[in-house]
Amino acid sequence: MKLGDQGPQIAQLRHNLVLLGLLPESNSDVFDDEVEQAVRSFQQTRGLTVDGLVGEHTFRAIDEAHWRLGDRALSYSASHLLRGDDVAALQNRLLGMGFDVGRIDAIFGPRTARALSEFQRAAGIRDDGTCGPATFSALARLSRTVTGGAPHTLRLEDAIGRAGPSLVGKTVVIDPAGDGTEEVFGISESSIVFDLARRIEGRLFALGASAYLTHGEAAPKEGDVERATFANRSNADLFISLHLDSHQCPEASGVATFYYGNDAHGSHSIVGERFASLVQREICARTELLDCKTHAMTWELLRHTKMPAIRIECGYLTSPADALRLAQPAFRDALAESIVVAIQRLYLPTERDSQTGSLRISDIHRLY
Repeated sequence: MKLGDQGPQIAQLRHNLVLLGLLPESNSDVFDDEVEQAVRSFQQTRGLTVDGLVGEHTFRAIDEAHWRLGDRALSYSASHLLRGDDVAALQNRLLGMGFDVGRIDAIFGPRTARALSEFQRAAGIRDDGTCGPATFSALARLSRTVTGGAPHTLRLEDAIGRAGPSLVGKTVVIDPAGDGTEEVFGISESSIVFDLARRIEGRLFALGASAYLTHGEAAPKEGDVERATFANRSNADLFISLHLDSHQCPEASGVATFYYGNDAHGSHSIVGERFASLVQREICARTELLDCKTHAMTWELLRHTKMPAIRIECGYLTSPADALRLAQPAFRDALAESIVVAIQRLYLPTERDSQTGSLRISDIHRLY
């Protein structure tokens, strides 16, 4: 849905935006400038791509956002996972009381179901795995007096520390996510990101890590959720998705790195944020790419991966300067080395870490 559209779907969209406090009430069924601005505002606060268009992800996010804890009973169903702000609120309350829901992702998965059952047993109410009236009452009563810290964050940071500095035995899933449909200045996104993925894969193997690609060079790329599921089933320690950006303005250029974060839910992947920062700083220190910083986003790929996950926009295919660099094998070597060094630095204790841009892969074996 976009500017100028009209009809019943737009009327429902406007109604949902009214419920979220982003639009004044109206009988209009037109996607006008006011609706576009409301959509952009929603996308900005929810960590979505800000384009003013209501595609699949934005439509689903708007629908999820109107649920409040207590509006409906919550339970786990493998065939239809409940999603919404009410699920995020439940996860927040359980996590604050020390129950392990994992990351706050607003998806009622098996981990949230286990945490809910543990809470019900601790609260002395029926352990049925369903968040209904009795559980809502217990949550309201106990959440006022019991608070925790950030146990999930502490668990993740502890797991990184206990994993040790060596990359031997660690598993990294690499996602060469170019769709192959765009070719500018004689190069295509898919060919560049797949070549880069292979260079990262080879360096990780040399350091004793296992590296898996989400798809082969000739195989079609699956959807975001399917690729995240592949990483989860691989029991990966880290997930890296490689992209090239594009823009109608050829002066747009640079590298940006994204990690999971949702300000509306007060949830960020702390390890993902640290990993993204390391990758961003290493790339900028070793290449001439403009630093477009790191950003928290709620894209499905980042939301559904259970391990620290990042997405790297490795330059703009539509930028003559970036495209010229990306076409050079030596530059892609520098990108691959930057990413692998960042992976290594993520596992190094502070006292053994290196200055950004100084560590070389040939030096890594001497760190163990």
